[in-house]
Amino acid sequence: MTPDTVGPLSRPVDVMNLPPQGTEIHVEATAEECDALSKDFGLPGIRSLSGDFKLKSSVKGVHVTGTVKADVTQICVVTLDPFDSVIEEDVEVDFAEPSGMPPEPPTEMHEYEPPDEIINGQIDLGSLTAEFLALGLDPYPRKPGVDFSYRDPNDADEHPFAALSKLKGKE
Repeated sequence: MTPDTVGPLSRPVDVMNLPPQGTEIHVEATAEECDALSKDFGLPGIRSLSGDFKLKSSVKGVHVTGTVKADVTQICVVTLDPFDSVIEEDVEVDFAEPSGMPPEPPTEMHEYEPPDEIINGQIDLGSLTAEFLALGLDPYPRKPGVDFSYRDPNDADEHPFAALSKLKGKE
């Protein structure tokens, strides 16, 4: 596991000897990491990005819960204006050694979510933070207060000749 393979935000954590009560870890992206992630995600800017995680040993490996928070600038899909927004995404992920991962069940695959891999006894909470930021981003962001009103061109009351069609029956 190297920073080149996981992206600009990497915080490897050794999970082989977690205490019985678990451990809490805070991840805070630097300004340089935020700039690199904003380029990767096609955002005008990421002003802050952090993750607060609780790691606990489980029967299969490690169970991670927490929250990812970010202060970002996005582009409105309606007005094309930049606007600031706050992203907050809950995290709940299981990690397991590749050898201990169960095979995918042949039925109801849509309900099966395989655990992420523990690689060389470590999980990367930086990469997990970036992943959940990406999941929390609206693919069609709209500036607050902006609404997109779509009008169907086939709607008889809305097309340019609607008034003429009303006169047609008065002959």
